Amino acid sequence: MGKEWLHEIKYDGYRMHARIDGGQVKLLTRTGLDWSHRYRRTIEALSALKVRNAYIDGELCALNADGVPVFSRLQAAMDEGRTDELIFFAFDLLFLNGENTAHLPLIDRKKRLQGLFKKELPGLRYSEHVIGDGPRFREHACKLTLEGVISKRTDRPYAPGDRGIWVKSKCLNREEFVVVGWTDPEGSRSHIGALLLGYYTDDGRLHYAGRAGTGMTAKELRRLAGVLAPLQVPKMPLAEPPPRDSRFGSPLQLSKVHWVRPEIVVEVTYLTWTEDNLLRQVSYQAQREDKPARQVVRPIPHPQRQPDG
Repeated sequence: MGKEWLHEIKYDGYRMHARIDGGQVKLLTRTGLDWSHRYRRTIEALSALKVRNAYIDGELCALNADGVPVFSRLQAAMDEGRTDELIFFAFDLLFLNGENTAHLPLIDRKKRLQGLFKKELPGLRYSEHVIGDGPRFREHACKLTLEGVISKRTDRPYAPGDRGIWVKSKCLNREEFVVVGWTDPEGSRSHIGALLLGYYTDDGRLHYAGRAGTGMTAKELRRLAGVLAPLQVPKMPLAEPPPRDSRFGSPLQLSKVHWVRPEIVVEVTYLTWTEDNLLRQVSYQAQREDKPARQVVRPIPHPQRQPDG
């Protein structure tokens, strides 16, 4: 990627649009939900910007001690009502003081956005970028244990859903999946053994993706158990059972699964996909409340293995 591309940190948080109009501020999720009531301090910080009206695209994050955005910290802050320390990273500007800026080239939109952040405001940050030298920028981001990099065309207008002008390069394999069930805990573990995960394909079928049994604290296990218990159903929601040679492919093992309505979305990291289309070395990161389960759509990762003979 040459100088027609700029590169930003891929923030590990909730994508948010900030709508400012005559001193009134709203924070909207990527699906249009109004979450203003959850983040009062962020609303106050945005209210201090010197604008009559604006529409800002950004990411709401919680930082660790090293200043790295960590999604699990954001989830914990929300659960515990500790949202005063969250940071809103602003990376695009779609409207400013009566002017629609979405049609402008990205580099021009970012210059105007940066102008709003000349004065440092607690809880707000402008998302810096570099132009060109994407591989080196990504290498540095990964060394800092960041989630990855987003590369964007500098000369393009804002176009929601146009993946051709935004390219994500992740340091880890990290995706969202739908929870389709859970297993009973074993040994000293409590509440939940593992989460069973799935994803939709374009034809609307829900496929089994594997299990996540690590990455959950005792507190998170207890919370997830409370979330999933009311969703329990007697019938498997998957289009077809897990592969027979997977851990839950036998009738005996399937009988131990607590199936749920596919409504909860979680984010996990993983090493790779196996030849049987199952996730390998999966670690739970957090629940995602900002994305409906039906939007967790992806192609089957590998060609289905053909039967012998």
